Amino acid sequence: MTSTTVAPKTAAELETDAANRRHILLIFAGLMVTMLLASLDQTIFSTALPTIVGDLHGVDQQLWVTTSYILASTIMLPVYGKLGDLIGRKGLFIGAIAIFIAGSIVGGLATDMTTLIIGRAVQGLGGGGLMLLSQAIIADVVPARQRGRYMGVMGGVFALSSVAGPLLGGYFTDGPGWRWGLWMNVPLGILAIASAIFFLRLPKNTKGVPTIDFAGMGLLALASTGVVLITVWGGTTYKWDSLTIMALIAATVIAAVLFVLVERKAAEPIMPLHLFRQANFNLTTAAGLIIGVAMFGALGYLPTFLQMVTGVDATQAGLLLIPLMAGLLVTSVASGQFVSKTGRYKFLPIIGTAITAVALGLLSTMSPTMPVWQICAYLAIMGIGLGMAMQILILIVQNTFANSEVGTATASNNYFRQIGASIGSAVVGSVFVANLQHLLAVRLSSAGSAASGGATNSFTPEVVKALPSAVRQIIVGAYSDALTPVFLYMVPLMLIATVLLFFVKEKALATTIEHEVVTAA
Repeated sequence: MTSTTVAPKTAAELETDAANRRHILLIFAGLMVTMLLASLDQTIFSTALPTIVGDLHGVDQQLWVTTSYILASTIMLPVYGKLGDLIGRKGLFIGAIAIFIAGSIVGGLATDMTTLIIGRAVQGLGGGGLMLLSQAIIADVVPARQRGRYMGVMGGVFALSSVAGPLLGGYFTDGPGWRWGLWMNVPLGILAIASAIFFLRLPKNTKGVPTIDFAGMGLLALASTGVVLITVWGGTTYKWDSLTIMALIAATVIAAVLFVLVERKAAEPIMPLHLFRQANFNLTTAAGLIIGVAMFGALGYLPTFLQMVTGVDATQAGLLLIPLMAGLLVTSVASGQFVSKTGRYKFLPIIGTAITAVALGLLSTMSPTMPVWQICAYLAIMGIGLGMAMQILILIVQNTFANSEVGTATASNNYFRQIGASIGSAVVGSVFVANLQHLLAVRLSSAGSAASGGATNSFTPEVVKALPSAVRQIIVGAYSDALTPVFLYMVPLMLIATVLLFFVKEKALATTIEHEVVTAA
């Protein structure tokens, strides 16, 4: 009894009293609005995408609508993480929201695919900070032992957005227009900025003028961009043995090597190499990368499958993802509560990744004749698995390092998960688009249809429904056969993640927040 009453009092060392539950809840409410803003934009275009690319005549560029956002946010993750540790997180947080709003405006005004992709990239530059800084700010005010319940709710917000995004995207597409998926970010962003200004009180920088690792930032951005371009262009736009791809591979390797050399000598490295001396960091980071590949690779194109293959409209496609949200929401919140009460956490992500592997295997069996309820059941299983793993991996990372490095460590872990998301989205998108274009060209040509060649770039669900039955069946079959095998390819990856997590060492969760330990010493 004595130990449980003493532990919360040590939080009084914070400039803002973390023991004040009302203050924490006000902060948390503002962070939830911001996380919802960022996470919605990773999913809101999934149901709207078939209509968007048809309207803007760019089916062959559709993967860049999601990939540009993910790539930009990935590049910025370590930047926000390190700068937050060095100069404080509040100003960065507000700035990230402002950049996100600006990108939404550019995308909302887009009249072609290029402008839309640029707007999405600008959104990503801000969006990377919203997710990362929200997670790091919670670590500023809540000890690791109690953080589980908050991280669980954060996972629940992500679960909500995973369905609310496609649902809103479908609603806007069928109603006022897909551009409202971008315009809605303006009032929500203003609300998030106001919340941060009035409620967010965090420890300030007391270390003087920081040393910024500009060289490391630039090299990491080059290496990240190279990885995604290789996965997007390789085997599709360019042959794997083409001069362009070989040059990209060489440039990416050089940038990565130079990055490591720079980080070894930098005064304040953006991604300190000593992080990789911790086994738990390496194991959870590798598992997070794999989850990113599987999750974003699968979820990015499921709504397209549902619309084109099952014949539902955009709104219905969003509703059909509710089972995934429900599974993720329940297990994310429940696992967070369990961790806070018991302090045990290792087995949760192990079981979660194994369940996700099973779900991917089941999704690979989808066909145009499969009942919709069966697809929904498979999605629920996937949600259950993801909810048990995602937020717990971040908690393990944060519990491995001192609070002075929690932003950098969280950002580095998220960076590799986002790299996985970039690779997953790019690879699945590249394979899907390449397979689809090949199958459509071959099958439509064999059938003697005029709807081939460049016309395939303007296919929307409405256009497909209006086609003659014979042609429609060819297109539906091509969409199904182009996408479903990709799910099966990701099953071995998830099983590798499961094996890696067996080697995580379960360390006791911290019950205090040590912001001023270094200064006091």
